[in-house]
Amino acid sequence: MSKIFISCALPYANGPCHLGHIRSTYLPADIYARYNRMIGNDVLMVCATDEHGTPIAVKADKENKKPIEISKRYHDMIVRDVESMNISLDNFTRTTDEAHYNIAKNFFKDLYDKDLIYREDIQQLYCPNCKKFLPDRYVEGLCPVCGSEARGDHCEKCGKALDPTELDEPHCITCGTTPVIKDTFQYAFKLSEFEDALKEYISNNDNLPANVKNYASNWLEEGLNDWILTRDMDWGIPVPLDEAKGKVLYVWIEAFLGYISSASQWSKQSGKKWEEYWNDYVVHFIGKDIIYHHSIFWPGLLKAYGCKLPDMIYAGEFLSLEGEKMSTSKNWVIWIEDFVKDYEPDLLRYYLTINAPLNKDSDFSWDDFQRRNNDELADVIGNFLHRTFVFTKKSFESKIPQYSNPSDEDEEFRKAIAELPDKAGAYIADYEFREALLEIFKVAKKGNKYFNDAEPWKAVKEDPQKAANCLYLSNQLAKTLAYMLKPFLPTKADRIAEIMNLGSLDNWNDAKDELPTGHEINKAKPLFKKIEDKEIDAQKAKLKENLTTQEEDNMSDLITIDQFDEVVIKIGQVKEAEKIEKSDKLLKLQVDIGEEKPRQIVAGLAKFYSPEELVDRKVCVVANLQPAKLFGTLSEGMILATGESGALLTPDVKAEVGERIQ
Repeated sequence: MSKIFISCALPYANGPCHLGHIRSTYLPADIYARYNRMIGNDVLMVCATDEHGTPIAVKADKENKKPIEISKRYHDMIVRDVESMNISLDNFTRTTDEAHYNIAKNFFKDLYDKDLIYREDIQQLYCPNCKKFLPDRYVEGLCPVCGSEARGDHCEKCGKALDPTELDEPHCITCGTTPVIKDTFQYAFKLSEFEDALKEYISNNDNLPANVKNYASNWLEEGLNDWILTRDMDWGIPVPLDEAKGKVLYVWIEAFLGYISSASQWSKQSGKKWEEYWNDYVVHFIGKDIIYHHSIFWPGLLKAYGCKLPDMIYAGEFLSLEGEKMSTSKNWVIWIEDFVKDYEPDLLRYYLTINAPLNKDSDFSWDDFQRRNNDELADVIGNFLHRTFVFTKKSFESKIPQYSNPSDEDEEFRKAIAELPDKAGAYIADYEFREALLEIFKVAKKGNKYFNDAEPWKAVKEDPQKAANCLYLSNQLAKTLAYMLKPFLPTKADRIAEIMNLGSLDNWNDAKDELPTGHEINKAKPLFKKIEDKEIDAQKAKLKENLTTQEEDNMSDLITIDQFDEVVIKIGQVKEAEKIEKSDKLLKLQVDIGEEKPRQIVAGLAKFYSPEELVDRKVCVVANLQPAKLFGTLSEGMILATGESGALLTPDVKAEVGERIQ
């Protein structure tokens, strides 16, 4: 018996779970854990919500709440979603637990005392208005590569990883002020010292799948730099050094330790030592977007601490939706909470597993989901089971008949049943979950053909032993399917077991034992029902409606006349214009709109007009816009112009300065 430590990537506590989360991480981890428990291995599967970092702090600022309130809200949602999908975690905790704080602080202090973490003087953006240094997510600006709007850590349009100081025209997202660059310090980990050890770990670990090896190897080829482990924030785990007031641990050191703190909490509850599981076999299930974190940063930290490195890192590829990339911001997504309101979770578990290997990108399609449910679960597996149970009741008083004088077809089918547990089990053990499920489906399909060819409805009168052999073997396959489906479809497998009076499905090898003649089964109940076209049409319509609604909310494509009346647009005349220092796009204008003094307005017109061209021009001004700072300059309105050409919306010569556009 082996001890196995299984972890699921920590979900970030800024939203509930959608289909992609389940497909890439939690479902494959659960299949692997359930199978290993069934073959007698001692499994510890843990997870936690990742609750620190700037996105949660930013969200809390916007909602005028405390970060812990935001993380608690989403922690509860995530727990609900994971439980609704029957993910059999042994422990699920939070990175805001006191035990996690202590473990993370001690881990940092250990590396610091070993001289593997050092103070580094750096330059960082500082907001003079908020009077604080700005972590990456607190800064937005323009990407220096493609010119698109970008966050301080990366550009979503071109994918470039960024440092906040690289942004063009940066501004503080809290107040709009242009930050300045100031000297400060952070703490860095000597990751570069472990470059050779990590190269050896990646190249010599035969457990690692190709996508993990390739991602990590490409990263290592560029050479490793030391890695800053701290941030200037209030929200997070304080750096355990007297000189580090106001600094917290970066989430990509402390979040990893959520695996350990969750396991540690389990140890206190169970009385078992989590270290025994870690020291035997460790497997991390993650999404491919965090491969380099888990294959380089995390092993580097563990190497420095003196821990055994993970044996296996399995990274699920991405899941798209109806052929398009999922987007939570656009609401192009299917939330787990919504799915389980309409369908049993086992249907989703089946579809996400059978649709594509985990190491390849996959797509969720409502039409394909319906097809696989109807053609495979209902027509093949469900049909075989229901016919077997109904005919056993009708012709053999719900008892397994005697098997004797078998034909070659009987023995061939019996052999296929007997071989299934080892074949499917070997695939699961090798992380080939789709192949295992395909093997199970293939034998179920063979069972349907065998049943049809034997024609027991005729044979029961013409050749009773032939009918008896057919139902004997069909029930043996039904029993085997209950065990084989348990890791994939746990609820449906248990229902098969109830019908067949099997008891619990704890032991994989019990699938190899045949039910004895005379074993009585219960009344059959349909296990799978077909999904009607109108249901799928409604789901697709809802998905598109959600996207349309979200786009309308974001872009305000349609407004009411009352909403338009709230916008005050006045005729203005530019009195002064000048460039804003260090900005290629912005001009500072003084605009007369008929008030006592001109309005100061910052406009992105520098690429289209010189300051001299704008003086005395009449323009259209949004006059009741909330003031904001752009590039550190107060702006008290908006000049109306086209986006691409920068063409000004110029009023008729009859329009008087200060007139409102109706």
